[in-house]
Amino acid sequence: MNNLSLLNAEYSTEETFEREEKIINEAKEILFKRLRTNKVQLSSSKITRDYVMLELGRREREVFFCLFLDNQHRVIESQVLFEGTIDGSMVHPREVLKAALKLNAAAMIFSHNHPSGVAEPSQADISITRRLKSALELVDIRVLDHLIVGDNVVTSMAERGLL
Repeated sequence: MNNLSLLNAEYSTEETFEREEKIINEAKEILFKRLRTNKVQLSSSKITRDYVMLELGRREREVFFCLFLDNQHRVIESQVLFEGTIDGSMVHPREVLKAALKLNAAAMIFSHNHPSGVAEPSQADISITRRLKSALELVDIRVLDHLIVGDNVVTSMAERGLL
């Protein structure tokens, strides 16, 4: 049996998968703890992209994820606000606004995954982002970005001028 066969045989075991999931979850906890404890500013798109990739990259269903930030762009909290199906998630601006006000957020970064692996923003993505931005502007909460997570890639709507 060659090395590749051994690797595939080992990788296919349920025990290995569970062990890897535990490691991934621990990495997410460490990263989030660093973001919260050290009051890390999300001034670097790399930090933000790495975090949302870890959080959303392996999900089978589409989820809408929010980073709630203070006025220095430090993370207050992160939450999955909506969970959908393999090809969509309903996002309700009223619920996003309620969550932001409850946490006293000054700014937000949205993110969602595309289980298909394609990280291109759809017309629906652009539309909901604009609706959310308009609703949040009424209470002086800034929308900094909307990140779309695909297969090992994160697309920024802000960098594409879509906010």
